Parts: sequence; structure tokens; C-alpha cells
Amino acid sequence: MEKLIYLDNAATTLRKPPGVAEAVAQAILTAGNAARGAHGASLQASRTVYETRQKLARLLGCPRPDHVVFTSNSTMALNIAIQGLLSPSDHAITTDLEHNSVLRPLYALQAQGMGLDFVRADRQGHIRPDDIAPLFRPNTRAVVCTHASNLTGDMPDVACIAEIAHAHGALLILDASQTAGTMPVDMTALGVDVLCFTGHKGLMGPQGTGGLCIRPGVDIRPLLRGGSGVHSFDREQPRDYPTRLEAGTLNSHGIAGLDAAADYLLEAGVEAICQKEQALMRRFYEGMRHIDGVTVYGDFTAKHRAAIVSLNICDWDSAEVSDVLYADYGIATRPGSHCAPRLHEALGTVRQGAVRFSFSVFNSEDEVDMAIQAVKELAQSK
Repeated sequence: MEKLIYLDNAATTLRKPPGVAEAVAQAILTAGNAARGAHGASLQASRTVYETRQKLARLLGCPRPDHVVFTSNSTMALNIAIQGLLSPSDHAITTDLEHNSVLRPLYALQAQGMGLDFVRADRQGHIRPDDIAPLFRPNTRAVVCTHASNLTGDMPDVACIAEIAHAHGALLILDASQTAGTMPVDMTALGVDVLCFTGHKGLMGPQGTGGLCIRPGVDIRPLLRGGSGVHSFDREQPRDYPTRLEAGTLNSHGIAGLDAAADYLLEAGVEAICQKEQALMRRFYEGMRHIDGVTVYGDFTAKHRAAIVSLNICDWDSAEVSDVLYADYGIATRPGSHCAPRLHEALGTVRQGAVRFSFSVFNSEDEVDMAIQAVKELAQSK
């Protein structure tokens, strides 16, 4: 295999901006424990953490940098938000588009007595914001919604959903795993109350980084309790963000890499990155959508969507297709269920799964064209 063509960026970005790996390596050698001392190594870690909060607040439209809370990934961020805002006596609304990082925390609360309703997706994987309003109850506490499906790339109208939720006195928790860093995101403009993100996908930082951006006035109960570096004699976790939700030692080494990635995003411009990724995604879609035997999922007439194309070839199992793409063509994709079981049920792909191609600013048109040719050859072989 001469060169890996990496088209699995919705799972994690493999190619990082210049400086990310170097920042991690430098932090491992020099960073102490943030907020745990007054010596130089600790202060350096604290500065890096603080500066990264500021940069992420700019990138994601968070009104206050101290309301950017670090976690290990978006799964932990979503668990903190869902379990910290909802109780068994509440009711929540979510959609068929969601990842298991949303579904499983909600199911756990449902098993304890919480009410839970779903906005259903149609056979094409679409949801309609108008279908949300009838689901509200007097005790509806929150709507939990993805910003973009990790399976189809489709994006619900988040601003409309937020308006409906707020009109009913509910909060909007947004899973921005597939959009943070890949397209302009402004949680304030969208009306989002809690935005959950991961650092290793579109933000192009290291794995083991992520967090929440929290609108001022939203009160989230801590999921974890422990050392915070402040108020050590208090029995309760500190009330102020971010320490309220950051028990224990932060991943300062990973955050240093995320800081370098944020510098790249701010300098290159998320809008320019989005345009490049969208162009690659559209090139791939247009090049293979008319190939006999290929079924593509998602709405490609929409103006805004994630840079994702999921497909199946005839009746092949998606895992087999992905294996052949890698073994014979050196193309890395993601097959299977993508942790999105309800959307597969809506699409009718529970048995087959789907092969996901997801694009990065570091991909090239030549790589896209080689992927198109590979799909064509596989389809013709059937």
C-alpha cells in the first residue's frame, strides 16, 4: 500500500495542523498541574488552559470563557449536561438522528422514570422542527439534539428548534461533535443553552479532549466530585464554573495540543476550512451518485450539511466494502452502525449498515477522485 487515503475524519482527524503534536510533546516535558501550585510549571499549564478556553469561546460563540468546561470527549460532556440538568421527574425530547452518547444517558434516565419522546425521522432520514411542538409537556426540561448527523451529515434547523424549546420553557442541549471546527458555530446566535464538543474531530486536537460551552444562568449539577485546587475545605464541589464540572487533574497535555489546533483554526478561518471540506464532499457525491448499484443516504439539496457521504453498494455488507476499500485501494472509511441505531432503523439499513466517507481540509481532490473510482469499480464488480 503506497499511501493511506484517510476519509474517516468524522471518527477522528488523523492529519493534524502543524504544531499540535509539538505542543503536546512540549507540554509533557514542561507542564505541571494546572491550578495546583504557584511554581512555573503549574502556572504555565494554567495559562495554557485559560488561553484555550478563550480561543474556544471565540470559535464556538460562548459568551464567557470561564463557561468553557473541559472534559475528555463529547460523550463525557453530553453525560455531564444530560445527567446534570435532567432528573427522573422531568421530561425530555430528542430525535432519531442521535448518537448513542445522547441516547444512552437519556435511556438510563428513562429507566428511572423520566419521560422521553422522539422526533421521528422519515425514510430519508429527515426530521421536521414542527414535529417537536406537540411533544412538549408541562415538565419538559430540555431538548437534546445533534447539530449534524454523524451518519448522513444532515443538519436539523437548530435555531428553529431552540426557539420552539425556549417558547416552552425548555433548554436546548446541542451535540456539536460533527460541526465544531468544521463550520462556523455560534451557540449564542443559534440560541443554544449547552453546547457539547469533542477536540479530536473537526477541532483537530488530540484524542482525550472535549468539553461544554454553557450559557450564563444554566445551572448544571456536577457529575463528578473531587479535587479542584480551590475551596479545599468545602464539603461540596465549588459552585462556580469551570471548576464546578472539572473535578480532578485536567488533561493539560491534550489541552495544549487543542490550543495549538485552535490557533490554526482561528488563523486559517473556519469559514475557509468549511468551504474546502464542502467542495470535497460535493465532488465525491457528484462523482458517484449516478453509479449503478450505489445508494446514498442524506439530503444533498440542503445548503448546510456536514462533509459526510454515507452509502451502500448493492447488497454488500458495509464492513466488507470498507475492508476491500482499505485492502485493495488504501482508502480508510467507517462501516457499520456509527452508534446511530434509530437513524439506521429509519433508513432501513439495520442489517447492512453503511459505509461513511468523511472529508478534511487536508484531503485533496486527487484523493476524492481515487475514492470515486474505487466505488465505481466495486459497484461494477457486483
